[in-house]
Amino acid sequence: MNKLVATGAASLGVLGLMIVPALAQESEAIPAVSPEVAYILNTLLFLIGGFLVMWMAAGFAMLEAGLVRTKNVSMQCLKNISLYSIAGLMFWITGYNLMYSGVDGGFMGSFGPYNFDAVGGDALDTGYSTASDWFFQMVFCATTASIVSGTLAERLKLWPFLVFTVILTGFLYPIAGSWQWGGGWLSEMGFSDFAGSTIVHSVGGWAALAGALILGARKGKYGPDGSVHPFPGSSMPLATLGTFILWLGWFGFNGGSQLAMGTIGDVTDVSRIFANTNMAAAAGVVVAVILTQVIYKKVDVTMALNGALAGLVSITAEPLAPSVWQAVFIGAVGGAIVVFTVPLLDKLKIDDVVGAIPVHLVAGIWGTLIVPLSNTGASYGTQLTGVVAYGVFTFVASAIVWFILKAVIGIRVSDEEEALGLDKVEIGVEAYPEFGTGSQRL
Repeated sequence: MNKLVATGAASLGVLGLMIVPALAQESEAIPAVSPEVAYILNTLLFLIGGFLVMWMAAGFAMLEAGLVRTKNVSMQCLKNISLYSIAGLMFWITGYNLMYSGVDGGFMGSFGPYNFDAVGGDALDTGYSTASDWFFQMVFCATTASIVSGTLAERLKLWPFLVFTVILTGFLYPIAGSWQWGGGWLSEMGFSDFAGSTIVHSVGGWAALAGALILGARKGKYGPDGSVHPFPGSSMPLATLGTFILWLGWFGFNGGSQLAMGTIGDVTDVSRIFANTNMAAAAGVVVAVILTQVIYKKVDVTMALNGALAGLVSITAEPLAPSVWQAVFIGAVGGAIVVFTVPLLDKLKIDDVVGAIPVHLVAGIWGTLIVPLSNTGASYGTQLTGVVAYGVFTFVASAIVWFILKAVIGIRVSDEEEALGLDKVEIGVEAYPEFGTGSQRL
């Protein structure tokens, strides 16, 4: 008995008890919504989910602005608004069709721009507006490039990054995405990645790792004796705000990936996805807080922030099927991954400014591999095959692009420019002109 009917029965007394069964029977007889209504609701889900994921672009910008040094804040803001814009253009020019049109069990779709419905038209045969689908898929593409931006901050030139973004969002990400979401060869094998732990996050992480290895660490980050010199970020409030924005946007990221809202079952599943997504993120934070207190005797706020993001990435491959306890477990392991992987990267002298490689790459791999724990339709062997395939393709292709850019136009600023800060030497607009340099030089 639903809440509304029960309340009515209580108000009407005996008469209500007579009426309630009739209402319940009538409720059970209500037919499914019409195709037109389902079309509207499905389209609405794409649009709401899409603008929530678009808002994640602001989250990445604020997170990166808070975690880089004062002298590089404007540069990160510029990179984030630029990459989002480039992703939008490239995903229309060729990205969407490469990812979804004519893949048919293969390795990529077709080249060329994507066409939307005519003015006032409909696409009842698909069940949603084609423009809403394009918009929802496009913002995922932009997220992939944001991961690269944070890892390579403070020493990467602007224009090589923008060129790489064109290639990543227009070609590499769409081709990789076609293998699963476009009905390609991995989809035929049974690979499962509900909302993109691997397709979005690990792909971005592999591209970032290739760039970090070729670009090298920031000057002064690692001493010749193996020591690690911390470079504190400019603003923990900004980084925290960015994390909360990303957390909010993730409900669109995962919830919208249900791809339908035209039935009671779909809406129920979207709600379950929201809850599991939130529980995983919360578990990631708590585990990161506890582990840093135990290991370092002080809680590290940056680890807590990245613990939330790692929990979110971990649950993204399968946010629907897990029970609450499974979602908590998956997110908790994600938080632990951050705490242990960040110092490992420092030992390997891989300079990841914002911790994107532990969060998006390593936690993304974990989330993808653990899918069969709750989804009996997936297998560990197939999941591993997908992880390896995406890793090899993205890392090798990205490395080739980075090497070409390094040889042709150069990708790294000079030591002097790095010391002055990219805000001053690359774009001429400092975020905090009163105190942008000085003690912040290295």
